Amino acid sequence: MLDLLNLPFMQNALWASILTSIACGIIGSLVVVNRLVFLAGGVAHSAYGGVGLAFFLGLPVLPCTLGFTLFTSGLLGAITLNRDNRTDTVVGLIWAAGMAFGIILIDLTPGYNVDLMSYLFGSILTVPDSDLWVMLVMDLFIVGLVTILYRGFLVMSFDREYAKTLGLSVTFYYFLLLSLVAVSVVMIVRVVGLILVIALLTIPAYLAERKCLSLAQMMFKSILWSIVFCILGLWVSFTFNITSGASIIAVATITFFIFLCIDFCHKRFFHES
Repeated sequence: MLDLLNLPFMQNALWASILTSIACGIIGSLVVVNRLVFLAGGVAHSAYGGVGLAFFLGLPVLPCTLGFTLFTSGLLGAITLNRDNRTDTVVGLIWAAGMAFGIILIDLTPGYNVDLMSYLFGSILTVPDSDLWVMLVMDLFIVGLVTILYRGFLVMSFDREYAKTLGLSVTFYYFLLLSLVAVSVVMIVRVVGLILVIALLTIPAYLAERKCLSLAQMMFKSILWSIVFCILGLWVSFTFNITSGASIIAVATITFFIFLCIDFCHKRFFHES
């Protein structure tokens, strides 16, 4: 593994893993505690419409995808904010419509671009230096904003009615959280792709939530879990010559089920005794 660190593309992959994990840990924790996993999945998968739009118009992919994903997150937020019923149907509809829109635009784009699959399944081993700088800026934005508004996110996440009595705008924080999900999705797309992005957002946060005393501690542990998954996934990918994004998610999923079994056995045998 140490020999791999001498390779420039592997160094970039490790930096991308760390930068992506920061966003995953912070935003993924907020997504999990607010029970917005399916909604975040809708934002993530509809982002493929932005990829298709970028190729169709000949625009830079990441900025165009970010703009489209922010628009989609705002649309989903407006539809689901005060509707407790049937929101899953709406999210599923926009989820599918966004991907279909992207596929149609790509089909209408002359020629074939070999980079398209990397946006679906990730290509962390090909992340250039320019993308690392973009990731760093996005991380600084996410960390700075969440730090400043941490108390508001904390109160909204655990008791929205109490947040309203304190004079906090739940609507503002709700839309802001979905916008941060959109930013995170655009970051993660180069690591694991749009198809697998929701797993990297939620699995580390779920594992971190098991034994945490605060939201901040959950975010920190989630970042560490995400880094571990990315590094182990890279090693598996390089060793067995398989897709890096899928390897990262495979490692995360196996770990998830191991802890799920441990929790089940603990409740089954120790509580009964």
